[in-house]
Parts: sequence; structure tokens; C-alpha cells
Amino acid sequence: QVQLVESGGGSVQAGGSLRLSCAVAWRYSRPDCMGWFRQAPGKERGGVARIFTRSSNTDYADSVKGRFTVSQDNAKKTLYLQMNSLKPEDTAMYYCAARWGGTCSLLRLADFSYWGQGTQVTVSA
Repeated sequence: QVQLVESGGGSVQAGGSLRLSCAVAWRYSRPDCMGWFRQAPGKERGGVARIFTRSSNTDYADSVKGRFTVSQDNAKKTLYLQMNSLKPEDTAMYYCAARWGGTCSLLRLADFSYWGQGTQVTVSA
């Protein structure tokens, strides 16, 4: 069984920070690739950050580069997204996702087989 549970969302003023967590429960081996995605009302879900879990190689959407950092704690089986200098346009439901085997891109939602339920982030001006 695979389960992803996000936490850490909330409401913050512009310029503030939040750290999202994604607890990943797996049975045999850790995911090869994990990502954070977000979806604002009326918009499509899009990639925010991606990490290859074995190399720790990361990739970010242009809109969050320099402000967001994705990291992992393998001992805790947890993925993080540190979000600094938040802007109102960052307001969205944030989802973590995982993939076993192969590769993945934050541009392709279909690359990820498992998804969490999401955590809401609201940034006020």
C-alpha cells in the first residue's frame, strides 16, 4: 500500500513563509521520483518542484525558482517544500506525488502514479 499525506498548509501574508510536508508510506522501496504540484481555482494542476530521490537532483518551475526549495528526509520518509517570499499568486491547493521506476518530469502529471489529498495554501496581499 502506498499513501501520501500532505500537511503544513495555511494562510500567510505576502512575503511570508510556509513549509509543506508530505509523509510517504511505502512497503518495499522508496519512490524514485517525487514532486510537488499545485492547482488554483479555475486553473489546471501544474508542477512546482521535482526531486530524484537517489541523486537528490531537483527541478523547479520558473515561477518559484529562488523562493521554493524541495528536500527529503529518507529516515522520516518525508518530502518537504520550503516556500519563502510567498506571493498571492502562490495561492493554491498543493499536492505531493510519487513515482516508482523510470523517470519523471514536473511538466508531466501522468508520470506520477500516486498522489496525496492536498493541503491548501492561501497568501494574502
